[in-house]
Amino acid sequence: MVALNPISNYKRLVIKIGSALLVDNKTGLLRSNWLNSLCQDIAKLQLQDYEIIIVSSGAMMLGRQILGLNAKNLTLEKLQACASVGQIALSQNWTNALSKYDLIGGQILITPNITEQRRFYLNAQTTINTLLELKAVPVINENDSVATAEIRYGDNDRLSARVASMIEADCLIILSDVDGLYSAPPQSHENAKYENAKHIAKVSEIGSEIEAMAGASSSHLARGGMITKIEAAKIATQSGTDMIITSGTKNHSLKALIDGAKHTLFSANQCPKSARKRWILGTLEIAGKIYIDDGAAKALKNGNSLLPIGVTKVEGEFSRGDIVAIFYSNEKEIARGLAGMDNIDANLAKGKNSEAIFELFETISRTELVHADNLVLITGNIVIK
Repeated sequence: MVALNPISNYKRLVIKIGSALLVDNKTGLLRSNWLNSLCQDIAKLQLQDYEIIIVSSGAMMLGRQILGLNAKNLTLEKLQACASVGQIALSQNWTNALSKYDLIGGQILITPNITEQRRFYLNAQTTINTLLELKAVPVINENDSVATAEIRYGDNDRLSARVASMIEADCLIILSDVDGLYSAPPQSHENAKYENAKHIAKVSEIGSEIEAMAGASSSHLARGGMITKIEAAKIATQSGTDMIITSGTKNHSLKALIDGAKHTLFSANQCPKSARKRWILGTLEIAGKIYIDDGAAKALKNGNSLLPIGVTKVEGEFSRGDIVAIFYSNEKEIARGLAGMDNIDANLAKGKNSEAIFELFETISRTELVHADNLVLITGNIVIK
């Protein structure tokens, strides 16, 4: 029987690679053959119209080797120095490996505020989407060289889940040193207590029983472990993104997954756009109000974006990415969404068509005041006059 391809129904994939896979534990050097095989798998997926985003660890360990710092416990300042030096090496290695298969990489360094605050998140989201449109492969890492507490407690498992949520990925694939979740830590099988540990193929809901199955990290190279992967699964699935944990220790680990390698699937109960719109509608704090005319109301009802030409009044002080309420005929709130402009630019743009807005703002690339993907209609409140 031929194994089913677990990613056949997805299009946009975030792939997270940990330090223990990318960097040799003994030498501190990059595992070049492994990276080349992964990039070959990525190239084949891109030819099949998959969109691939990489979240890559490894900068700090590469920096340790370059700077000759072998101690496991380093001060925060030295860890930041390692990250700074290693990030250049990591970026160069990704560029070289991708280029062998005619792929272009684009580096993005992210700090927690970018994924947690919507105004920053929109900028990062736009950059990633533009790279994907240009057939480039975004390579993302946490900006450890300027992080403080995050460098000690942060991890790229949760970062990858935040990125997956931000860009509405269909699936987050975490390549690990284990092939999924077990009922007890598989590294501890020498202990009779764990000899009956079972592999969990699918998790539909993350409850206390699933959380209890997670163990600590087994490698000093990694800041995570199964605990952080479970936390990542919560973030991803609540955002509408499925998550897969599978082994990445051998070459061509993505191909192995496609061919049916053992893995654990954490399934989301809604699609990314539904989860995103649910978040928007559930937000209590409204930063501003937008009033629109008949034409704009009809456009929204038909599933279109809100363009400035249909805006009659703008109230409040808000920034790009803040939640705004949309009113029709000065009566009921008919929609809610993420502002694509701040209140100053929105006031300048209101009532103008796209051509006039492009002339008004020389650096602008999109003219929507609220894009359809970031807008939720309030059912029952739209009655066009």
